[in-house]
Order: sequence, then structure tokens, then C-alpha cells
Amino acid sequence: MTDPHLLGPGLLPTPFTADEIRTGCPDGRTIRLFVEPAEGEPFERVNRFVEADETGATLERWWVGPDGLVDGEVEHERTSWLDLQRHAAFPADRTTSSRETLELPIGTVECVRFDVRPEASVVDGAAVATFWFSPAHPGMPVRYEQPADSGGIDRTTMVGDEVEVD
Repeated sequence: MTDPHLLGPGLLPTPFTADEIRTGCPDGRTIRLFVEPAEGEPFERVNRFVEADETGATLERWWVGPDGLVDGEVEHERTSWLDLQRHAAFPADRTTSSRETLELPIGTVECVRFDVRPEASVVDGAAVATFWFSPAHPGMPVRYEQPADSGGIDRTTMVGDEVEVD
């Protein structure tokens, strides 16, 4: 039997399988994110899973305005659990993984940390992208930092994770 965490040759195992993401992202799971761009003002973004089934879910996304309400249109995108898993399939030759504990607004979380170096075609000295995944929060990273096109680092941190029941 093949390892469902391993999506292909040359890739590290992912922190979650598609099945683990499906189980961890039921209808109503709502994730609040605090985004700190390298340039510009920080803002809050929300992702919510709806219409979940065996193959995937609709992901609703929106920005939160200064009044705490939806700012702009709510985006709706159907995605598969496997596509969500693929987001964490990092190249083995450019990625290191380690364990780390983070203190976040959602609490103290044990994480698997992935540091991904840029491809060789990118200028030497380019910043590493870092992703922290917590087994207690299946799916997206609880924090990630990526080099910004304009220089500096964009950081996104999970500040809320709950299942809303209608």
C-alpha cells in the first residue's frame, strides 16, 4: 500500500492526507486569518467551508472591514480535498522540515515546520518561504511567511478556528 501523505516522486510527505483534511473541515469550519503584508496595512481574512462532501467543499472567502463585517464580495470556490493536500506537497530537494511549538492567538500549537528554498533559477540569497502546520488544525498552515515580490516578508497567522453550527 502506498503512503497517502506522499503525492509523487521528489516530494516530501504532506502533513495531512486528503481524508484527514476532509474530516477536519466540516461544513461551517471557519478560519480567521490575520494578514501582515510586507507593504500596506494588515487586514483580517476569513475562510469558511460549506457544502462539504466526500470529494471536496466550497470554500467561501472574504475580507473583514474595520467594522468587523464582510468587506466586499464573498468569493465562492469549489475545491477538492486532494487539491488542498497538494498545496503542502513541497519539493524534497529544496525543503527542510522540523518540529516547533508556536504561541498563536488560537493557543499554543505543536507544528511541523517546512522551510522551502526558492528554485535555482531565482536569485541567490532569496528568502525562504516557511509554513507551520498543526496536527490539531488539519488543512492550511496555522502560520506562513513568504517573500513578497516587492521585498520583505508577507506573514499570515491563524487567529481563529471554529465550526459554526447553523
